[in-house]
Amino acid sequence: MATGWSEGHSAMAAAGKRGGNMTVEDEIRLMARRRGDDYRPRTRHLDDQGRAIYTNRLFLESSPYLLQHAHNPVDWYPWGDEAFDTARRLDRPVLLSVGYSTCHWCHVMEEESFEDEEIARYINDNYIAVKVDREERPDVDAIYMSAVQAITGRGGWPMTVWLTPDREPFYGGTYFPARDGDRGSPVGFLTMLKKIRESYHDKRDLVAQSAGELARTVRQRLTPPAGGRLPLDGVMDRAVSSSKTRFDAVHGGIAGAPKFPSSLPIRLLLRHHRRSSDPVSLNMAALTLKKMAAGGMNDQAGGGFHRYSTDAGWLVPHFEKMLYDNALLVPAYIEGWQATGNSRFRQVAIKTLEYVSREMTSPDGAFFSATDADSLTPSGHREEGWFFTWTLEEFSDALGADDARIAAAVYGADARGNFEGRNILFLPRELDQVAGELGLSLVQLESDIDRINAALYARRQARPAPLRDDKILAAWNGLMISAFVRAGFALDNAAYLDRASRAADFVLTRMIVAGRLKRSFKDGAAAGNGFLDDHAFFIAALLDLFEATADLRWLDRALELDRTLADQFDDPENGGFFMTADDHEALIAREKPVFDGALPSGNAVALMNLLRLNALTLEPSYLKRAEKGFSAFSAIIEANPSAFGEMFLALEDFLHPPHQVIVVTPADGDAASFTDRLRASFLPGSLVMIVSESRAGQLSRRSPLFRDKTAAGGKTTAYACQNGACQLPVTTADGLMRQLTAS
Repeated sequence: MATGWSEGHSAMAAAGKRGGNMTVEDEIRLMARRRGDDYRPRTRHLDDQGRAIYTNRLFLESSPYLLQHAHNPVDWYPWGDEAFDTARRLDRPVLLSVGYSTCHWCHVMEEESFEDEEIARYINDNYIAVKVDREERPDVDAIYMSAVQAITGRGGWPMTVWLTPDREPFYGGTYFPARDGDRGSPVGFLTMLKKIRESYHDKRDLVAQSAGELARTVRQRLTPPAGGRLPLDGVMDRAVSSSKTRFDAVHGGIAGAPKFPSSLPIRLLLRHHRRSSDPVSLNMAALTLKKMAAGGMNDQAGGGFHRYSTDAGWLVPHFEKMLYDNALLVPAYIEGWQATGNSRFRQVAIKTLEYVSREMTSPDGAFFSATDADSLTPSGHREEGWFFTWTLEEFSDALGADDARIAAAVYGADARGNFEGRNILFLPRELDQVAGELGLSLVQLESDIDRINAALYARRQARPAPLRDDKILAAWNGLMISAFVRAGFALDNAAYLDRASRAADFVLTRMIVAGRLKRSFKDGAAAGNGFLDDHAFFIAALLDLFEATADLRWLDRALELDRTLADQFDDPENGGFFMTADDHEALIAREKPVFDGALPSGNAVALMNLLRLNALTLEPSYLKRAEKGFSAFSAIIEANPSAFGEMFLALEDFLHPPHQVIVVTPADGDAASFTDRLRASFLPGSLVMIVSESRAGQLSRRSPLFRDKTAAGGKTTAYACQNGACQLPVTTADGLMRQLTAS
């Protein structure tokens, strides 16, 4: 394999050995042999035999994102001491580029700038270039995203940051067009590189001052001020009120564009309605769920949601699909169905889980991370969204004339298209209206749509598929395990519970090494320290599995991981949890995450876990730790209530403790009359467990919650407890539901 090295790179390689007597070049040659003849480099710089002309250190990594850049003419380093030591020795600034494998604009910047030999040559001669996969290193991403937001007022990926060799940022941004005038930008990336290099060498004092000030700003942003008291109950009402002022009454979600599914706290609105009977909260949540499901952001033919909508109407998505988005939307749609009775919401959750089962599940049962926005067209060009879109001619070819006519009417397709001459499938009208226009019954139309979607999906599978990022992340798997468990209970689907159990077993057996949870798994090996969200999200998944199955092994492993959080992530002085363990790599800041982003805050989920552990075990130490965490964040919560969603779910359960429902069956009995009602009921935060009388006896030896829980008189018996007090046992579902709705 040919390699292209700059002077700086060659000097480094000659100066030291790696792994005994091996140089970087030796390692690359060895890796090339391991990857074999089937390996296809992702670059336009190929020799006449199709081999990569350039190969850099990223070729030694397992991250799909880093491997995408392994054959750029840029001499990339992975994040680590080697890069910064080299920058210090050569007296160069560091160019940090952060992204992820399915990021469309990351691909654009790669093609325009990092594959450009002139730009690469300038970078190699004047910088040390470092690539980071934000999904593998969220700690690094959070620090430098905070810096970029402080500089520019916004953030995003690709993220481009200039650092000193001491890892301190002094300038940054997101995507930069390659040259002056490109995409309407007066200053291009190459010019930026030259100007910043000159400033670094000619105005060193100013750069050092800027870097120091920015590093202090980052530390302040990532460590919220201590609160010192518990948040007040009214702060949640303020958050809901803020959502109301920003709500899009036509399309749902937050007004304007782009639209992210996480921008509106749907599950909080559903809880607010249940507690307050405010119809506006319910309508906001229901409208948003309905419009998202009808839009192009929802893959109508294949199931699952794209990352976000670029327009205000949920029509044109950014076409990558992220595991975490789908994992978070499933419980939102399940709860939407439970709160409203709208069967469409139930069906959306089912189709989403079918997509994950079919396309995002490894042979070993764990869940892959994402699929790309871009794919190859028949002409060989890589374009965003082509895989998911259709022309009328393609409809006819795939479906035949009659079904093509139905599909066009249902999905609003026409000859002009709604996306670059092609059609994104969406539902512009209610199906009963379309059925009337087509002279069909609604039942017949729904049957036709199922057949049409199956045919479209089968035809689509013959197209070159978007790249799939097949790394397995502990945190994201935790979210998807929870999604399958919650849907499995609500929809009485044992297969969903089996799928969740398989994924949990994978994480427990393959991603815990020497007693420590790892961040990611790829190419047969677990790697990277687990972060707060890896532990918190996976603990939540294990608790979900325990509640659904009453199998103590899930609870035991949750307790083990919680002890790790307490020992290595806890802030014993102020409360709450840091993103990284106490033995993690020292960075310029140690974040204590509190705000939700596309994913829930790790602290919010960790505090919810403590409340759940308290409810399960009745051990007061869990509640005390939760109280300390809520106190730690009270100041920032009350100052910025609109910035929180998941934290308020935990706070709601803390201030208004939900029920603990134990349904006990006799040896020859069942709980169907109870479970049928419980599955379809919206009981947010409530612990609901269905156990046999013998299992209740076993569990009572571990938790007083299960003591004296028997099948009274040989009948299935339900026990409803709340806030430390239990009501009288009941033997009818009606009696139980009266107890649950009366408090």
